[in-house]
Amino acid sequence: MAQCVQSVQELIPDSFVPCVAALCSDEAERLTRLNHLSFAELLKPFSRLTSEVHMRDPNNQLHIIKNLKIAVSNIITQPPQPGAIRKLLNDVVSGSQPAEGLVANVITAGDYDLNISATTPWFESYRETFLQSMPASDHEFLNHYLACMLVASSNEVEPMEQFSKLSQEQHRIQHNNDYSYPKWFIPNTLKYYVLLHDVSAGDEQRAESIYEEMKQKYGTQGCYLLKINSRTSNRASDEQIPDPWSQYLQKSSIQNQESYEDGPCTITSNKNSDSNLLSLDGLDNEVKVDGLPNNFRAHPLQLDQSSDPSNSIDGPDHVKSASSLHETKKANTGIIHGACLTLTDHDRIRQFIQEFTFRGLLPHIEKTIRQLNDQLISRKGLSRSLFSATKKWFSGSKVPEKSINELKNTSGLLYPPEAPELQIRKMADLCFLVQHYDLAYSCYHTAKKDFLNDQAMLYAAGALEMAAVSAFLQPGAPRPYPAHYMDTAIQTYRDICRNMVLAERCVLLSAEILKSQSKYSEAAALLIRLTSEQNTWKGMDSDLRSALLLEQAAHCFINMKSPMVRKYAFHMILAGHRFSKAGQKKHALRCYCQAMQVYKGKGWSLAEDHINFTIGRQSYTLRQLDNAVSAFRHILINESKQSAAQQGAFLREYLYVYKNVSQLSPDGPLPQLPLPYINSSATRVFFGHDRRPADGEKQAATHVSLDQEYDSESSQQWRELEEQVVAMVNKGIIPSSFYPTQYCLNSYSDNSRFPLAVVEEPITVEVAFRNPLKVPLLLTDLSLLWKFQPKDFSGKDNEEVKELITGEPEMIGTEVISEFLINSEESKVARLKLFPHHIGELHILGVVYNLGTIQGSMTVDGIGALPGCHTGKHSLSMSVRGRQDLEIQGPRLNNTKEEKTSIKYGPDRRLDPIITEEMPLLEVFFIHFPTGLLCGEIRKAYVEFVNVSKCPLTALKVVSKRPEFFTFGGNTAVLTPLSPSASENCSAYKTVVTDSTSVCTALISSASSVDFGISIGSQPEVIPVPLPDTVLLPGASVQLPMWLRGPDEEGVHEINFLFYYESVEKQPKIRHRILRHTAVICTSRSLNVRATVCRSNSLEDEEGRGGNMLVFVDVENTNTSEAGVKEFHIVQVSSSSKLWKLQNSVNLAENKEAKLASREKGKFCFKAVRCKEKEAAMQASERYTFADIIFGNEQIISSASPCADFFYRSLSSELKKPQAQLSLHTEKHSIEDAVRLIQKCSEVDLNIIILWKAYVVEDSKQLILEGQHHVILHTIGKEAFSYPQKQELPEMELLKFFRPENTAVSSRPSVDQLSNLIKTSLHYPESFNHPFHQKSLCLVPVTLLLSNCSKADVDVIVDLRHKTTSPEALEIHGSFTWLGQTQYKLQLKSQEIHSLQLKACFVHTGVYNLGTPRVFAKLSDQVTVFETSQQNSMPALIIINNM
Repeated sequence: MAQCVQSVQELIPDSFVPCVAALCSDEAERLTRLNHLSFAELLKPFSRLTSEVHMRDPNNQLHIIKNLKIAVSNIITQPPQPGAIRKLLNDVVSGSQPAEGLVANVITAGDYDLNISATTPWFESYRETFLQSMPASDHEFLNHYLACMLVASSNEVEPMEQFSKLSQEQHRIQHNNDYSYPKWFIPNTLKYYVLLHDVSAGDEQRAESIYEEMKQKYGTQGCYLLKINSRTSNRASDEQIPDPWSQYLQKSSIQNQESYEDGPCTITSNKNSDSNLLSLDGLDNEVKVDGLPNNFRAHPLQLDQSSDPSNSIDGPDHVKSASSLHETKKANTGIIHGACLTLTDHDRIRQFIQEFTFRGLLPHIEKTIRQLNDQLISRKGLSRSLFSATKKWFSGSKVPEKSINELKNTSGLLYPPEAPELQIRKMADLCFLVQHYDLAYSCYHTAKKDFLNDQAMLYAAGALEMAAVSAFLQPGAPRPYPAHYMDTAIQTYRDICRNMVLAERCVLLSAEILKSQSKYSEAAALLIRLTSEQNTWKGMDSDLRSALLLEQAAHCFINMKSPMVRKYAFHMILAGHRFSKAGQKKHALRCYCQAMQVYKGKGWSLAEDHINFTIGRQSYTLRQLDNAVSAFRHILINESKQSAAQQGAFLREYLYVYKNVSQLSPDGPLPQLPLPYINSSATRVFFGHDRRPADGEKQAATHVSLDQEYDSESSQQWRELEEQVVAMVNKGIIPSSFYPTQYCLNSYSDNSRFPLAVVEEPITVEVAFRNPLKVPLLLTDLSLLWKFQPKDFSGKDNEEVKELITGEPEMIGTEVISEFLINSEESKVARLKLFPHHIGELHILGVVYNLGTIQGSMTVDGIGALPGCHTGKHSLSMSVRGRQDLEIQGPRLNNTKEEKTSIKYGPDRRLDPIITEEMPLLEVFFIHFPTGLLCGEIRKAYVEFVNVSKCPLTALKVVSKRPEFFTFGGNTAVLTPLSPSASENCSAYKTVVTDSTSVCTALISSASSVDFGISIGSQPEVIPVPLPDTVLLPGASVQLPMWLRGPDEEGVHEINFLFYYESVEKQPKIRHRILRHTAVICTSRSLNVRATVCRSNSLEDEEGRGGNMLVFVDVENTNTSEAGVKEFHIVQVSSSSKLWKLQNSVNLAENKEAKLASREKGKFCFKAVRCKEKEAAMQASERYTFADIIFGNEQIISSASPCADFFYRSLSSELKKPQAQLSLHTEKHSIEDAVRLIQKCSEVDLNIIILWKAYVVEDSKQLILEGQHHVILHTIGKEAFSYPQKQELPEMELLKFFRPENTAVSSRPSVDQLSNLIKTSLHYPESFNHPFHQKSLCLVPVTLLLSNCSKADVDVIVDLRHKTTSPEALEIHGSFTWLGQTQYKLQLKSQEIHSLQLKACFVHTGVYNLGTPRVFAKLSDQVTVFETSQQNSMPALIIINNM
């Protein structure tokens, strides 16, 4: 239980005090009325004695009474109405609330920190009022009148006669059978005569003389002269006198039920009202006709006409409610009580009470105790057992022969007033009232036994109850508190007597006693026992009682040694529920709020929902609208586990409450709404117009849109492309102010800077909503909330803050979405647009919308809709307007040490764009752009560039990582065919019709790579777009041709184009703009080309210089007809090189058509010769010679667009690949030079272009596709391919567990490279006839040609001593001998050709291989001999015939 102001040792004596009646004459009442008080009220503040009192017990022992208090009240002849008591208790509780600003106790229990009010003044007020308003009952005498004060005024005409009248009146009320109320302790009631004298108006002499007369008649002990009203009331304001009455009058006691307007006292002998009252002690005064006791079926605290006290107008209840209202009004209107009294008068009243108690009341009590004691002792003289045995026959009014059932029904058992058992009880009660607890206990104990023997259960329960209290209050605690007495008493009152009022008194007293002994668990159990909702005791008083007791039980749980926090919370909830039923809304709300501290944040979501819902409702009822809103908000924002219907009800209540709140302050700021959830970090901002859809063959550039998923790889690629083009524009350096353009900002982008938006271009904000409820939400009039600060860059800022769309639509246009439905538990994005019409700084703050729900026809069990929630079939229910802010937390900072050790976040400025001046805006459209190509296929498309802004644009460039995929043609119009001129079909190539005679030889043309944008040091990826006049004016558009070539690898290719452009007028904020396009091309297999080049042994050169080569080309059709390709025709093979050119086709006659069907292979052989010196010399570095060998009847000019473009593009991408560098560890540069010279001998710089046509059948129409493949030949003898070779992964090797020796890397050139240093060729007759019968030796002249392929002097050794020793060689060729010098040493100058005349000697006919001379070569200026044999290309066979 909560802490109380009084201890239990003070509480119980104050609750049971001697009761004194007061009967006043009209004149006496008038005198006290001058102070706005009745006589009883006048005495109330002084009713406690200030000193100890002494009296003697029956054994003549001196007994001390401390702090004795007496209760004086006016006589009321009607018992208090239960309805009136109920109303009074209800008012007392509702009138006592926790003090504002009261500091609550903080209790820490486990991981709970609870703020709990330590005291419960409402409970103490209730308890005090409840105990005071206990009606007098026949089974106990504690609140029966012991004495009666008869009060008359000294102003009366005949005061003594008035006293006699009053005395008779008192006698009539006590002894006349018409009055069953009030109850008197003993027949011989003490009468005490009081003469009131008004000092300010009365005659003092007369008063004194009357008083003397009284003393003569009634004795000095029985009368008193009380002087009051020492000043007149109109002097009241002169000096401030304390008012001790106000605190008592606020708790208007039920005993003072009289109405002051009715004369001296309210004496109404209303028989009717008497008969229809239920007596509260559970004893009916009438025995029913059939002799059976009257059984209570109705609630003893209930008015039997109506449960509502206001309905019973005819009962005295009405009088009470009227007077209490009158009193309340009186107390509230600032009436000063005791206005005519001085402090001297206060002392006189105090003195009067002392005198009355000392001289009148206590002697009377002492005498009564002695009399009762003597009676009992004289009765005990009889044998106790005999007395008990005979009692049944001699006690006339008892009902004999009770059955068990009747025994349970103790209402039938009535003792006569003079019954000895009642005398014991009387004596016990008297001893208890004067704090003689030892004697009281023994008497109660005795009475208890007698009552139990008689089965008088009500009497027994009363004796048990008081015995327990007496035992507890005995000084020195000789015996422990008998709690079981109380338990029995409570059970008896409740179950047998059906008297909840008495049961409740027991519980209140026992719980206090247990609490004082720190037995909180037992106290809680006791309190809870009385709170069950049994049907018999349902009603408002039951709810109020249960609420208060449950709350005290909760306090017991929290005050235990180890606090039981969850039990505390649970019982607080129960108490709150019962307070609510009892109409105590404030207390109910307080209980729920206290319990919420325990349930909050523990994951008990349903409990939290229930509590929040109740708090919301109670707060709403009490018009605490903000609390109601926040409670309902909590229900909605927690991840609710409620059913959809329940959630719908919660939402409707929330909207209803919210609407009321917003109506209170319609002009206030918009409230923050809790639904739907907004994932702020997922907010995306897009600057620019939406992408246009494809229009027929026109397809707009993909650019950036909110529909694209973020991909870090591709965003990095775009960034690199932009850096590349910016670097090129700025002469190879990226400026420090450069920042990559970001059109779409999201949580992955770098949002640390203020983004730049362009005036008149829309800003789209994508807001991610999530509906956590199982009911759909409907947002209406959804738009962005912003503030804008216009900036004129003329130096002065005019700060204009516009918060809403209604503000300045001419500054910023705002798009409004009229309806946005989010289904249950759905996540959905809304795209909201702003249209800036002015430059300045924009801040997007959040969204503003009306929150509502689609109203279904669903009803919610257990929760009725609040008024105003009209349920219509799928109509929009009520909605409230509010806002939600977009607050985005920036990225966590992690750079400096300080940032790493603390948690700091950087800014995220994606919602704060700076609006800049107008910029040009480019749109790009692709016309006839293919989606599928064959590998190497050439296709012509068109690109349209449109300037849709009001500013001209210039410096248009396109950059791509795959420049070999597309071209806009050469720099000069001559090289670029704008319209097809081919005869066969609409070819993408520039073609010329040829006559069939020229098919064998090559047609020569040349072109410079500079014409095609490829030059040393240039970036082939950045391609300027050839705009006419280099400027695109506002609104203008231009169409340019674009040739595409299918990539060499099959599969799906994503090719990124980045278009870069600038404004003609340079802007300070934005230097350039970009437009992105991603083309997706699917390529399928076409041809595979592989080629090798080798030296020709023939010397047929126009200038006699050895330099011919043979080029072998293998073409395979790898297409598997998936694209409907029937066959490929090789229409032309071209070469491109600075040094070499194709001369003619060697094997043309065999394959005139050059057709390849599926999976067929073709082989071509071409002769290549060096370009003439003058051809090679012209701009040697950049000029290439093109040679075309034609297989059809028209020549494709390979040095023009697009053939040359794609050739140069493939060449530049090939050159970009890292070349294998020789790692030389020696520091001798001479060796490196030598190696380089040797390597150069085997290098060849020849590129082959294969041009083809493919015949495709598609939808029963034949199409002709064309394309080209490139083979780049670097090295003699090494095979080259048109398609990229897959790198094979090396096989796994065993691990080696030893250190490898440091082997020096050999700086020797490879054998292949060395063997190409000298080219040898033998010239001799193929067959030779010799008459062996004439001359036995046959001599044949042979010329050995030695050609130096390098650019340095070479020393050559020719050794003829070589013999073939292998038997196979002998078998085939036979043996011969060289005659003459066997070894020659020569030096060949750079590229010199030397001939040696040799003689071979044969002795037989046959076939001989002359290729036996061994040739060794080394560079002349080298010490180290890189010596190797120079092998012949092929065997040199000679046939020797006999003539």
